Amino acid sequence: MGGAAVAVLAAAATRHNRAPLASLLYRVARGLHDGSAAAAEDKAGMRSSRRRRRRSSSSLLLGPDFPDTWDPPPRAASRAPLPRDAGADYDCTTTIIDGKSIAEDIKLHIAEEVRQMKSAVGHVPGLAVVLVGDRRDSESYVRYKTKGCEEVGIKSLLAKLPGNCTEDEVMDSVSRFNEDPSVHGILVQLPLPQHMDEERILSTISLEKDVDGFHPLNVGNLALRSRKPLFLPCAAKACIELLLQSGIELMGKHVTVIGRSKVVGLPTSLLLQRHHATVSVIHAFTTNPEAITRESDIVISAAGVPNLVRGSWLKQGAVVIDVGTNPIEDPTSDYGYRLTGDVCFEEAVKVASAITPVPGGVGPVTIAMLLGNTLDSAKRVYGPSD
Repeated sequence: MGGAAVAVLAAAATRHNRAPLASLLYRVARGLHDGSAAAAEDKAGMRSSRRRRRRSSSSLLLGPDFPDTWDPPPRAASRAPLPRDAGADYDCTTTIIDGKSIAEDIKLHIAEEVRQMKSAVGHVPGLAVVLVGDRRDSESYVRYKTKGCEEVGIKSLLAKLPGNCTEDEVMDSVSRFNEDPSVHGILVQLPLPQHMDEERILSTISLEKDVDGFHPLNVGNLALRSRKPLFLPCAAKACIELLLQSGIELMGKHVTVIGRSKVVGLPTSLLLQRHHATVSVIHAFTTNPEAITRESDIVISAAGVPNLVRGSWLKQGAVVIDVGTNPIEDPTSDYGYRLTGDVCFEEAVKVASAITPVPGGVGPVTIAMLLGNTLDSAKRVYGPSD
């Protein structure tokens, strides 16, 4: 059964109120994707005793395009709610989702494709970063991105500007990279100094090189299920990648996204809806966020507040994706600070069925997604490497 046939049958299932069948067909489609990836590895002689994980295809990350058809509620009385202690017998053996391991596997595949591209056309992908100011966390993130480029063979360029520079100076740097044919991806490290208009600067980036996925057209196409953005925002893409790689079902699940920034919260909520999850968005003005979050099957936190999400915010067996990377002063650290997440890990690990650590969870996969987007951009210029 081909992928197209699966999609047609799944769409028919949803029209006839057969959600379990649609969910089953979705899993079959995912199995076909995984099987084709394994076959490709066999052909290339890349399989070892442990099959390396590759990044999911864009179509899989975007989710199945099922019609959003609502059925009228039954006349009978609504079902009684489950008792509060329904999950009391849950075997609380928490899985730590190893983002480092997943990212390493993905980067191995990217490095192989970069080598093939260099052999075929004599060029490699190029990623340019514009860094403004001297924020320690921003400098740290840029170091990780540069290191990631080196590991997979992508050329990296850096334009570092002082914090008191003008918007025009930043836009000039972006424009130079726009015109450089050896650069296939451009990102402006956020946040920018307060006196700058982020939207104006980000809009300067060529749509074809917007590997961060923040261009208004990319975000707009993500919001419209009938369209496909050139690039998915890297952190949002990483959240979905971690869930897919961990075998966690999204369709029909209640997912709470904490935070609604254009960098993580907004694109993550849009991407989850493409996977037919029921999405709640928590923000600073939400009334009683703890109660909403406690009803969720999956919690994705990107608020930027250390230890905001306590164990009491989670229901037994919830899956927790912690996007928070909050710098905390630490004189014992080489850089004078350490990173901590939005989620109180010590409490959450006693309740959750699976959780990402900080560091070592979402961060490494986000960088792998950035490298993958840069590779995809270069493929559009040079053609596929295989």
